[in-house]
Amino acid sequence: MAEQAELAFVKSFASNLSSQPVIYADDFQEPPEKSLKKIPVLPVEVPPPPESKAPVAAPIGSLSITFKSIKPAKTYNLTVQSTDTISDIKSQLAAEPGAPPADVQRLLLKGKAFADGKLLQEYSVKDGDIINLIIKPGFDWDPSKVPAPSSPRIAEGNIVLLPEPAQHKTRMGHGRIPSVVLSPSPSISPSPGETLVDIPLILDTSNSPSSPQSPRINTSYYATISQPTFWEHIQKFLESEFPNNMDAATAWENFFCASKGELSASEIAKIRDHVGMIGMAGT
Repeated sequence: MAEQAELAFVKSFASNLSSQPVIYADDFQEPPEKSLKKIPVLPVEVPPPPESKAPVAAPIGSLSITFKSIKPAKTYNLTVQSTDTISDIKSQLAAEPGAPPADVQRLLLKGKAFADGKLLQEYSVKDGDIINLIIKPGFDWDPSKVPAPSSPRIAEGNIVLLPEPAQHKTRMGHGRIPSVVLSPSPSISPSPGETLVDIPLILDTSNSPSSPQSPRINTSYYATISQPTFWEHIQKFLESEFPNNMDAATAWENFFCASKGELSASEIAKIRDHVGMIGMAGT
């Protein structure tokens, strides 16, 4: 019995001891054999971060460029801006006497062709550079033949109405005379030596007949049907005769449409607003 009692005491003491929290001292250090192993790190030098550079400002000012064609031999000197597009420069070059059209030009610098949508400054062109001018195959260009100015051709295009200063009051009541400008269509390209221009055409409407308006006859019939209260009385009468409000509204609409030819637009709107009957499209 004594041994059993002692064994029960030991079990109870061990159980109570295991349930107590473990408290370590402030200067507690774990034994070295129980510490985690550290991974060795090699001393590798890390390069410094790159320095930020200020953006280089685009060159501002005009450039004097020489466009040189070898076959046939021709040279043009133009003053352009570095922010101009290649297509604008080709158009400026095409305006020179004897120069080829812009759509057949090819500009090259050191063997690199220029794209029409890019700026001149993207190709690092400097003042005084020489740009090679080459003509696309299939186009016969002779700089010595300067085409004579031809009469303007009216091309198929859009009609644009432009306001012109008023000369006099027209019979239609307008304070200005309209004009028409025939603009060439962008899809039509002029022939060599041919120029497309806008031709303004003034339309004189002083002799245009005015729209006849039937005079309003002030009769007792018109004075009655033009009153919103008259149609309100008809609405109440129809609602008392028809048990269904939809049938009453249909009958009122039929009566009202039969009399719309005698009323103006403003009178029709006032009657509908007063009665509360809205027709198709608000009429």
